[in-house]
Amino acid sequence: MAKMTVGTGLLLQSSKFLRLRLFSTQSVILPKLEPSNDAELLSEILLTHHNPFHAMESSFQLHGITLSPHLLDQTLLRLQHSSKIALALFHYSHSLPSNPLSASSYNLLIDILSKVHQFDVAWQLIVQMDQNGVKPISSAFLILVRRLIAAGLTRQAIRAFQDMKCFLQNSDDDDDANLCFLLDTLCKYGYVRVAVEFFNKNKNEIRPNVKMYTSLIYGWCKINRIDMAERFLGDMVERGIEPNVVTYNVLLNGVCRRASLHPDQRFERTIRSAEKVFDEMRLRGIEPDVTSFSIVLHVYSRAHKPQLSLDKLKSMKEKGISPTVATYTSVVKCLCSCGMLEDGEELLGEMVRNRVSPSAETYNCFFKEYRGRNDADGALKLYRKMKEDGLCVPSNHTYNILLGMFMKLGQMEIVKEIWNDIKGPDLDSYTLLIHGLCEKHKWKEACQFFVEMIERGLLPQKVTFETLYRGLIQSNMLRTWRRLKKKLDEESITFGSEFQNYQLKPYRR
Repeated sequence: MAKMTVGTGLLLQSSKFLRLRLFSTQSVILPKLEPSNDAELLSEILLTHHNPFHAMESSFQLHGITLSPHLLDQTLLRLQHSSKIALALFHYSHSLPSNPLSASSYNLLIDILSKVHQFDVAWQLIVQMDQNGVKPISSAFLILVRRLIAAGLTRQAIRAFQDMKCFLQNSDDDDDANLCFLLDTLCKYGYVRVAVEFFNKNKNEIRPNVKMYTSLIYGWCKINRIDMAERFLGDMVERGIEPNVVTYNVLLNGVCRRASLHPDQRFERTIRSAEKVFDEMRLRGIEPDVTSFSIVLHVYSRAHKPQLSLDKLKSMKEKGISPTVATYTSVVKCLCSCGMLEDGEELLGEMVRNRVSPSAETYNCFFKEYRGRNDADGALKLYRKMKEDGLCVPSNHTYNILLGMFMKLGQMEIVKEIWNDIKGPDLDSYTLLIHGLCEKHKWKEACQFFVEMIERGLLPQKVTFETLYRGLIQSNMLRTWRRLKKKLDEESITFGSEFQNYQLKPYRR
């Protein structure tokens, strides 16, 4: 099977928690997914019945649906993995007399389209926002900047960031906060050298602060240049900018996250390095917080030290530090990876009793262990219990772990059940399913899901296209391949009358 882009789960759980702390004051705020029966119904109608070659009005007229700004946003959130359908809904909304479009609707669609690299359309939407007086436009630019960086287009991202000033003349936007966002995003994706180059080139216009330096220190740690991170920490102090607990947590995470932990001498060396950071924090009058302890706990987890993990967790609680979901999850991961599922379940129960809601990542620790054991019954029992308890919603990564497991075990009825539960299959979900069907020579089903994937606006990986092509040719199904190719060519040429006003690029391989 092809190498997948499925998320790495809990491998960097403490790092993910740390990212939340870093982004808390400088991220783009998009609407959150909320319970909405109307949005569930509408997204289901569109995903099931919408044809990109026909107008959208029929689906709405048949069901008597009236769009409000809130309903539009919640529906777009449920269509985040179906870019073409999301764009069609947006385009239809624009034509309504009530026009429910708001800044959040534009932001959501720009984010959805930029994820699949439709940057020309995103630019067009930003211009449209400006022409229609929809504010604030800065958030739309920052979303575009983030997605350009995620795509590796750092120079285009910086140009977009600089172009933003032309649109924001006489606005009350916080330039420092926007700059922090740019530097932080570049560093998050590993482009710390680009961030430092921009920082140094614009030194005369920049007022460095603790957030900027913390982001740059994070970037050096991200590429495992702890020496440069420490140098920037020293430069920060020399400039009279006082580091805070987040700065030290970033450095602590850098010391710990990529360190080799085997044999035990390396593990002990890493723990000593972590303790040095703790000592320096305390010398500056900064007390380690729950994130600090969670980072060290993650080291114990990676080193497969279950008893040390439990002891550290107990020590935290004795110090009056309440464990978070990330803290508990690191320990659960350690217990599960060491085969101590019963102890993991006991800790899961403690989380619930302490009113710390488990996350999908917490459950994924158990599912990964069940997958390693080929324990289909245990995985299915926990999955159904997870749905019944309703403590958290399975993530796409949860579904993908289970899809891969039951596909491998040949339990296609369970695969079908899981697939039907996924509200919005992503690229990884489709890729797992199509590759699994190809391995089982179920060519008709593989072709159906391949076409559905493209119609929803997901760009297949090159290896998926090649696997399907090679399999059909080797199975003497040239006619099926030609029909599939014709379908894709029609999609590329026609591409639906509702997209004519946008410079949307058809997906071709």
